[in-house]
Amino acid sequence: MSHASWFLLIGILMLSRGLGSRYLQRLPFTSANVYLAVGLLLGPTVLNLFYFDPIKQSALLETLTEIAVLISLFSAGVKMPVPVQIAHWRAPLRLASISMVLTVTLIAAFAYIVLELPLGACVLLGAVLAPTDPVLAADTQSRYAGDEDQLRFTLTCEAGMNDGMAFPFVMLGLGLLGLHELGDTGWRWLAVDVVWATAVAIGIGVLSGVAIGKLVWRLRGANAEHDVLDDLVGLGLIAIVYGLSEALHAWGFLAVFFAAVALRHTELKLASAIAVKPEQLDAGDDAGAAPRPIVSAEALVFKEHLERLSELMLVLLVGGMLFLDYWNWQSVSLAVFVFVVARPISVAIGLIGTQTSWRVRGIAGWFGVRGIGSVYYLMYAIQHGVPEALARELTYLTLIVVTLSIVVHGTSVKPLLNLLWGRRGA
Repeated sequence: MSHASWFLLIGILMLSRGLGSRYLQRLPFTSANVYLAVGLLLGPTVLNLFYFDPIKQSALLETLTEIAVLISLFSAGVKMPVPVQIAHWRAPLRLASISMVLTVTLIAAFAYIVLELPLGACVLLGAVLAPTDPVLAADTQSRYAGDEDQLRFTLTCEAGMNDGMAFPFVMLGLGLLGLHELGDTGWRWLAVDVVWATAVAIGIGVLSGVAIGKLVWRLRGANAEHDVLDDLVGLGLIAIVYGLSEALHAWGFLAVFFAAVALRHTELKLASAIAVKPEQLDAGDDAGAAPRPIVSAEALVFKEHLERLSELMLVLLVGGMLFLDYWNWQSVSLAVFVFVVARPISVAIGLIGTQTSWRVRGIAGWFGVRGIGSVYYLMYAIQHGVPEALARELTYLTLIVVTLSIVVHGTSVKPLLNLLWGRRGA
């Protein structure tokens, strides 16, 4: 496809998405299904008008997916209800830790026994496919700041945390392949990649979010006299937190999510001290006496627009990476195993002892959307030296799982959630 053709294609898709938003909401599938269908049609699967080679373009694809995930994690973080209470966060914390480890283990075991991959590749594949995606799971995530719905909160919070919690297992897989230093008996991996990188990331995120929240509050003052560009401050916070985490060898995804949570928590805490209602903050009322926060409705809308653009571009490219011979028993059986065995079992075990309703547990066990985050982790691993032959095998396995996740989860999300919320209304 020519340069002009790409502009025409993206423009048509964006215009169609914008003008047909209301009609798309009535259809039994998500916008990602449309982008994927266009990519499959124009890519090597059908018309072969373009092909995006994920191996040769792994550096570019790593950067694009990295940016998309960062924006989605920040948007997810500022929607978390506050104050942060361990009792309320218990379910997503268990999903992002216990269920994450179980999912990696189950996928690695399947890859080792059934697919007969090397142990390091099995662990790496498990880490790539274990985290749920914050970019493609918009329909199951919190819709606005402070959304208290149990299912949406649990899935949003899980996606925000497990995209960072998967990193230690990516490094473990690379270490078993001889591409990363694990230390004797794995002590370096445990001390640096698990304990240090996780603790420092959370610390950086929380401290940065609190500091920026207080700074903007002071600059604006009670009468909102100081003008602050919410969007740029939010994006700047993402970049600084992520860059600082990378410099200190901490997990930046985790840091960005917790920075957003801490920012929101700080704003509402300061607002409560002068009796400002949360709805005043989210409304961005310039006429009132209360300062407008960074996570105002306008800032969230801007970041959601960036998410939609990222979704369009990256899902379209996913469709343009697939060949017909990628659809074989190995890739399809792996996808089925992830959807109907690994995810439901890990969620069921992870939520034992919580007060989560059985209906929410069942739906959470099904909606483990795999997407842009998985592509990022795979490109990250390829950039760290995975041999090309193994990289291509891992790539087609991952892409088929992501593609099938977009299809089966994208077509089932609306009917199931309508059934759930319809029963609640009744």
